[in-house]
Formats: sequence, C-alpha cells, structure tokens
Amino acid sequence: MIVKTLGRVEYAPTEAAMRAFTEARGPDTEDELWLCEHPPTYTQGLAGQAGHVLNSQGIPVVQTNRGGQVTYHGPGQVVAYPLVDLKRLGIFVKEYVFRLEAAVIQTLEQFGVTGHRVAGAPGIYVRLDDPGAHGALSGPADPSDPFKGLGKIAALGLKVSRHCTYHGAALNVAMDLAPFRGINPCGYAGLETVDLARIGVSTDWPEVARRFGERLQAQLSR
Repeated sequence: MIVKTLGRVEYAPTEAAMRAFTEARGPDTEDELWLCEHPPTYTQGLAGQAGHVLNSQGIPVVQTNRGGQVTYHGPGQVVAYPLVDLKRLGIFVKEYVFRLEAAVIQTLEQFGVTGHRVAGAPGIYVRLDDPGAHGALSGPADPSDPFKGLGKIAALGLKVSRHCTYHGAALNVAMDLAPFRGINPCGYAGLETVDLARIGVSTDWPEVARRFGERLQAQLSR
C-alpha cells in the first residue's frame, strides 16, 4: 500500500481525485492510503437529509456519493482515505468496515483511550466520564438517548465501486468542535462529538496521522 500524506487540502478536488483514481484503476493497481485534513466543510452522504443541517454558519455544504448522513471536516482532524481493492484483499464491505473501526480503536489505545462500537451506528465512540475505561458497553441502550454518556470521536463514510473503496474515516484530534453543533452528526440529533484534546489527550496531527496510517496499513494488507 502506498501512503500519501497530503496535508491540508480542499475537499472537493480531493474527492474528485479519489473518484478518478478508482475509475481508472485496474486489477494490478497498487492500493493507496491518503491522509489529510480539510478546511471547514460539511459533507452530505447520498441519503443525507437537508434537515440534519441545522445551521451551516457559512460553512460550505458539499453533496457527495458516499454513504451516510451529514458530517463535518475541519482542521485538526485526521481524514484517512483508503483506496483499496476489496476483491484482491479477499474481504467484503462488512469486514472492511470492521477493519477500519479496528484501526481507529487500536490508534486510540496508543493514547490511553478506549474506543467503542455502537450497534447500528458506524464510527467509534468514547465514554465521556472515563475515556480510558476498558469495560465493554453493557446493557441495552436507552431508546430515548442511545448515546447517553458517549461522545463520537471518529466517523465513517464509504463508497465502493467495482469492489474498490474510496472515502473513508475521520478521527478527531484537536478541532474547533463548534461546527458539529450546526448539524445532527451522522443524522443523530443531540449526539456529542469530541476530539482527543477534549478528553485530555495532548498530541498533534502528524503524530496521530502517522499512528493511524500504520494501523490502517496493518489492517488492510494481504
């Protein structure tokens, strides 16, 4: 897998480049992993509902062809775009999602944070009262507040074309979190979004990008 650290790049041309790469690749094209951050941008998935954008605050809202609802990208967030041939890797989409989430969990673990999956809600969450707690989430979620006590620290949004992936995962490091309050993150009203800084981890974008990239490479290599 070729890893490219792009730095801060505009969202729209980056998405167009991912799409062009995927459309042009052949069975022998080497997989790539792009690591970057974007200027403030809201992105809507294919099924995204306009009502989930509460107040765009002048931040551009970009329609995309990934799955999922609205999310926010901004400085201080590591965005990872794995451009992977799933057929060659020998896995299906469900396993791919599991591996992306595993890479996030393993990265967080290196900073003393325990990441959790929530059934039916792709992405990774942390306990707000004790981010390092190792205990698994237990008991049924409160139907009126399924994310009670949790904050979302990483989001997923994917596109698969001819068995090849693009779009990917975003891990929050040290951001201005206020723009998340302008949306229902990933379509969930009231869902709190956090970053590593908010839960007491002092680190920087290059360090998290390096570690996240290493874990993604390990998860997505044959």
